Amino acid sequence: MDNLIIPLVVVGLISIACQFLAFKIKVPAILPLLVAGIVAGPVTGLIDADALFGDLLFPIVSLSVAIILFEGALTLKTGDISGHGSMVRNLCTIGTVVTMLVVAPAAHFALDLSWEMSFLLGAIVTVTGPTVIVPMLRTVRPSTKIGNILRWEGIVIDPIGALLAVLVFEYIVATQNAVSHTLFAFGITVSIGFGIGIAAGYFMGLALRKHWIPHYLRNTAVLTIMLGAFAISNVMAHESGLLTVTIMGMLLANMKDVEVDDILEFKETLSVLLISGLFILLASRIELSAILNVGWGAIIVLLAVMFIARPVGVFLSSFGTGLTVKELSLLAWIAPRGIVAAAVSALFSLKLEALDYAQVDVLVPMVFLIIIATVVVQSLTSAKVAQWLGMRAPAPNGYLIFGGAQFSRMFAKELMNHNIPVCLADTNWETIKLARMDGVPTYFGNPMSEHASRNLDLTAFGSVLVMSPYRQLNPLVTYHFEHEMGKGSVLGLSNNEAQQRPSHQVSESYNKKLGLFANDVTYGRLAGQTSKGAVIKTTGITDTFSYDAYKEEYKDRCLPLCAIDADGKLQIFTTSNNLLPKAGWQVISLISN
Repeated sequence: MDNLIIPLVVVGLISIACQFLAFKIKVPAILPLLVAGIVAGPVTGLIDADALFGDLLFPIVSLSVAIILFEGALTLKTGDISGHGSMVRNLCTIGTVVTMLVVAPAAHFALDLSWEMSFLLGAIVTVTGPTVIVPMLRTVRPSTKIGNILRWEGIVIDPIGALLAVLVFEYIVATQNAVSHTLFAFGITVSIGFGIGIAAGYFMGLALRKHWIPHYLRNTAVLTIMLGAFAISNVMAHESGLLTVTIMGMLLANMKDVEVDDILEFKETLSVLLISGLFILLASRIELSAILNVGWGAIIVLLAVMFIARPVGVFLSSFGTGLTVKELSLLAWIAPRGIVAAAVSALFSLKLEALDYAQVDVLVPMVFLIIIATVVVQSLTSAKVAQWLGMRAPAPNGYLIFGGAQFSRMFAKELMNHNIPVCLADTNWETIKLARMDGVPTYFGNPMSEHASRNLDLTAFGSVLVMSPYRQLNPLVTYHFEHEMGKGSVLGLSNNEAQQRPSHQVSESYNKKLGLFANDVTYGRLAGQTSKGAVIKTTGITDTFSYDAYKEEYKDRCLPLCAIDADGKLQIFTTSNNLLPKAGWQVISLISN
């Protein structure tokens, strides 16, 4: 038992180290995970996945992939893809067929594979996958439209690619009437996948909407019911489970009055753990000699995948979609392969090995070579390609300001003078009208609304400043955007809670988010000072005019708001930081008369 515990712990430690490294160097985590798996497996022999799990290895892999796909499907809101569903549909149908029809001949002639094995390889590498697409999108920062198309394609195409691989496999193993057998398998797989997915998704949505399940059991219940539906579907139709969980997740994500945010948060955490472990375990099973034995023909297959199959598939899928040449070019370049391709190739390799099928030893090494090549090349170049095409969004260094009072408008205008993106949101039309007259970008309405999620583009904003007089709405806005953007991304004005009785104070966790500018800076104080003629002024700090001299000159008339450092980065004054502007910085302050 002790001998098994150590490798399992090592897998966990390597996983978190790879994820942290990927975060630091800004590449998809799959890259360091694959390298670590190869080093830990065939190079050093530290991890032996087959010895660790034995016959349980691929059931665990299958269940893990189901969880990953389900988690991805929970993020697929139909509103996100409004107007571009046809492109996603075409990429997942026309694009899939094109990829298989291009890769299969390339593999047949370049690797000297049989036509059956060539088409199986072509079917497997049709999938992209959220495990590599989502981290790459964070780095590339394409437009919201292109990002949503790639994300939807990466999730929806996984069960389709797996289904295609199943059909090719069924054709290979059929002893007679192969075509009719394959068509029958297709009909059964799609019927079972959709049927169980819709039934399980609707039942689960109804249970969540009606609160039949206690809140503390929600995550566990959804996970186990989803895995149950996956298993039942696979028993009834070979490999239909991936389609089942994808349909189930999409249905839950779009059912009315069904909240999936807390479920999604739990699944995201679980998915990171599973993805990390899976890539290391699957990569550790690769024999280096098998990769080397693939030969130079592998390069031809790689070129066919990246420079023929994807561009042709994107071009043929684009008719009638209204996408520009630049948008199509970026779509054509981003198509890395991920965990589903790795897992499906390993699964069918084992099945064909059991049947003593020839050339099966080429399948897994070739798929992993395609995964590694697409991830490495595209993760290192996609941001530059997007920049060159003019399709890359600016770094999210802007500020969404909730509250359109006079101070907020003045502050927004000053930030705009320094080329810092801002947007002012408010439910009060009068303040919005005045902001628009000042030339400040605005959103009229509740920034947490469904309308805002469809129309308020947040790609340029990395922080939210809550400066409204709406005491009941401010906490909701704070927690909403903290969930969307991450902890520390939302700051609000003080409520002067120390002067209130304990029973009327806000929670301690919320109070910690109210340190904007300074401890005693409230909405009332800012409104009072601006009504008396206070102005916002930018002053440069130099070697001869230090920050101490600056404060001495203005004394109590000066309220420092933020500073722009020598690199042009804006830093907000808060109660939790101790900013000391240096020479070369600019300080933006509210100056009273």
